[in-house]
Amino acid sequence: MRRHHSPSAVGRRVVRSHPLRNRSGRARQGDRGCAGGSALAGGAAAMKRALLALAVSLVAGGSTLAEEDVAAFFHGKTLRLVVGVGVGSGYDINARLLARHLAAHIPGQPTIVVQNQPGAGSLTMTNALYHTGPFDGTVMGASFNGMPTTPLLQPTGVRFDPVKFNWLGSTNRETQAMYVWHTAPAQVLEDTRSKEIVMGAQAPGSTQFDYPVLANKLFGFKFKVVTGYESTPKIHLAMESGEVDGTIANWSTLKAINTNWITEKKIRILAQWALQKSPELDDVPLFLDVANTEGERAALRLMLARLEYGRPFFLPPNVPPARIEALRRAFDATMKDPAYLAEADKLKIDVEPLSGEQVAALVEQVSRTPADTVARVRAALENR
Repeated sequence: MRRHHSPSAVGRRVVRSHPLRNRSGRARQGDRGCAGGSALAGGAAAMKRALLALAVSLVAGGSTLAEEDVAAFFHGKTLRLVVGVGVGSGYDINARLLARHLAAHIPGQPTIVVQNQPGAGSLTMTNALYHTGPFDGTVMGASFNGMPTTPLLQPTGVRFDPVKFNWLGSTNRETQAMYVWHTAPAQVLEDTRSKEIVMGAQAPGSTQFDYPVLANKLFGFKFKVVTGYESTPKIHLAMESGEVDGTIANWSTLKAINTNWITEKKIRILAQWALQKSPELDDVPLFLDVANTEGERAALRLMLARLEYGRPFFLPPNVPPARIEALRRAFDATMKDPAYLAEADKLKIDVEPLSGEQVAALVEQVSRTPADTVARVRAALENR
């Protein structure tokens, strides 16, 4: 039923008492300001919440669009992983293992092929990637881990700044084993101060070259270094034939490619090059302990820093940030992938990864090594 009002009720003005008004019906001055301020404050807060919600939605939307763009770009593409070392080397084995599993974690799931471009201790490949790219995220590099210190210590022919590379990560920290054939003239480290040992190496910039040369110049050892070998397996053939007495290689690599040499005692490990001992080589002397002065220790720490980012992978400069981020996160995911870890275990490859951000920080730190330490090591390597 519709309610009717009498004319007198409708027409008559009803004045009720209001807590914010005085008896004349006008709002008190202070109260008017307070009420208006509350309304404005409430409106401002609501506006702030609305803007914040809009910003969050835009960021989320932008992130989604970026992911979609990256996936669209990589879909159907063939990415190249260029290894600056010969086929069969530890770097090559690690790179091929990574390539078999990385693509599954990249948006768009592209194909990855591995190419080897050995030459000048990875310098040829590294210079090429730095200057010619391509710079779109379709090419990655794997070089000797000495590459970040090369501009400081062996700058001839260097045309890159390692800080400007976009580092994807490292699959493993390293311990380098210095070993000789069981018939070599010296069978313990101290004997190499008086007996010449011929060491096979790939090129300057590799640990196989740099470490024995530094040992000679700073500590009086008698290693004769012969370069030009394409890979560690080629050096191993030279050891078996008597062409050289020994070499240096990553302990993980040695276990992977010549396990029988260890179990059958065909080699003697003279020293381990690392910042700290490997639990698996507890009875092998740490070369760092040869140093007697802080200057000598500083020189060795500069040379050993590369082992902290032992197996690094990188992109050239100027790759779009969204693609760098996608490839870094794909690398991180691969390092936790059960299939990757199972195959690494089968190949006897150690996995102790660093993220791209961690590798970049280490490379930056190395670039700021004090000039006197750099000069000392550089002089030792140049006056070989």
